[in-house]
Amino acid sequence: MISLGLSDRAGRRVALHEVSDENWRSVADVAPLDDQRRYVPALAARYLLLSAREGVWHSLAVCADDTVVGHLMWGRDEDGSYWIGGMLIDGTEQGKGVGGAAVRTVVQWLSRREDCRELRLSYHPDNAVAAGLYASVGFRPTAEVSGDEVVASLTP
Repeated sequence: MISLGLSDRAGRRVALHEVSDENWRSVADVAPLDDQRRYVPALAARYLLLSAREGVWHSLAVCADDTVVGHLMWGRDEDGSYWIGGMLIDGTEQGKGVGGAAVRTVVQWLSRREDCRELRLSYHPDNAVAAGLYASVGFRPTAEVSGDEVVASLTP
């Protein structure tokens, strides 16, 4: 379990857990709000498959207390930067502060690695909610793009 002791607005402890035999189905079923499907897949199951099949990404379950409420994955690029990707908070759990607590937790956890010099992520330029969340944690857009997404970085 990865935890900074952060809570959402309802007072639930937000922590990141390894995806396990006990929680993988709950993680796979995480679904965004309908209008977010232009930015993210319809289910977190796609991200779990990327982690399992490509060997680049590492999936984590986002939990509020003991309930799975989202998915987040991380990876290390060939250039040495660490990437945060595939964050999806279930539509019923959005707006409660879970996403912010999850991003802050993974940023602190990755930043403690001795070889961490830069954190990166990407988001669709029309996704104002994601842009605002990442900016509030300290990510700043770069001049780079990944596909049709803005790349943002944070130096720990």
